[in-house]
Amino acid sequence: MKLGFACKYFDAQAKQPFPFKITTRTRFLGLDHPVRTELLAQLATNNLNNLYLTLEQLAKQPDALRMMRIGSDLLPLYTVPEATAIYSELMPDLQPLLARCGDMARAHNIRLSFHPGQYSVLASDNEGVVDRAIEDVEYHALCAVLMGYGRQFQDFKINIHMNGKKGIDGFRAAFQRLSPEARNMLTVENDEISCSLDDVLQARDLCPVVLDIHHHWVKENQFIKADDDRIPLIIASWRGVRPVLHYSIALEGLIPEAGLPDQQDLAVAKTKLRAHSDYYFNQDLNDWALSFKDFDIMCEVKMKNLARDRLYHYSLTGKE
Repeated sequence: MKLGFACKYFDAQAKQPFPFKITTRTRFLGLDHPVRTELLAQLATNNLNNLYLTLEQLAKQPDALRMMRIGSDLLPLYTVPEATAIYSELMPDLQPLLARCGDMARAHNIRLSFHPGQYSVLASDNEGVVDRAIEDVEYHALCAVLMGYGRQFQDFKINIHMNGKKGIDGFRAAFQRLSPEARNMLTVENDEISCSLDDVLQARDLCPVVLDIHHHWVKENQFIKADDDRIPLIIASWRGVRPVLHYSIALEGLIPEAGLPDQQDLAVAKTKLRAHSDYYFNQDLNDWALSFKDFDIMCEVKMKNLARDRLYHYSLTGKE
């Protein structure tokens, strides 16, 4: 079992030694072309170098900790048309930096992923939204391809939600519009509002299903078990690749520090239960997450790799 973290790497002092840098669309569009080009070159180069430095740190850690989600701002503003044109000019310089990140990850068995944002809705009933969602997925796929991925099924994970008024039919239609490389990498996740696990399982013939156990609890007030009848369907959707689940818990103070909480016993609105905690402070919930022995776990928690490391230590020792 690998345990991963999302986007930000913290050192022992909870500082980011290798941060990504971004800019706003408004600032970017307010510049003339030469300055735009210089800005994007600086930002992208910084981000790619810092991704490499992060991967170097992971390569020194136990294999079980070699898993991370890369932030979507790797190439800032890439899908803004004026920026897309500039990136085509910059790519001869950026491509080697992307390639060496992929080489580093593969050499050290580091499992990588992206998670496009909540506005990437392939099943929307608005065709413009679908077009932009496809564009966003393809941007993430391009980054992965330039790192050397997308060559075989699930050598890299690009995870999205299936929310949208067109449901599985809309998702299926949009999926067919994706490039072969993007289809190789796409996964779909249940959410806590609109798409249940049963809903996303309808897409299992298209792409792997990512089980988010916290989303399932928020939506259903149910702690899905590792022997649930749906688990074999999820595993089968990965076609021989080790599946991934997402693990988060509600904020400190909203749920007890022990036991499996029942929402009916909590004086908390369901919407507040969606936010992620800093650390995994409830060991009964940790035992529950770790019981999914056939899965790798993406730790969706505010303290990122620091919280992930504590969970790893607990998994080995039974102690915090």
